[in-house]
Amino acid sequence: MIRAQFFVDRNGNLSGFHITGHSGLAESGEDVLCAFVSGAAYMAANTITDVICADARAEADDGDMKVTVAERDLEACQNILAGLRLHLTETEKQYPENIRVLMTEV
Repeated sequence: MIRAQFFVDRNGNLSGFHITGHSGLAESGEDVLCAFVSGAAYMAANTITDVICADARAEADDGDMKVTVAERDLEACQNILAGLRLHLTETEKQYPENIRVLMTEV
């Protein structure tokens, strides 16, 4: 199962995400749901780090991606993070056995 965890600060701002796991719909490298989620996560991460050049840390390694935005750039990243969260929660409705979206207060 894919686990998409979004971090929320005490003020209700999204401050990053951590996506892990595999959907299990198909073999690794052939799984369209994993590719779908990975593509969306990479687009969000690249937009945060390379397009708007926010102060953020992004790490990715074999089915595991984590992005954490510095407090000073949270406002600039809200729409990007909210868009990814919406994208994945809507996907969760279609594939409830394969993806879980969680919110974690940090």
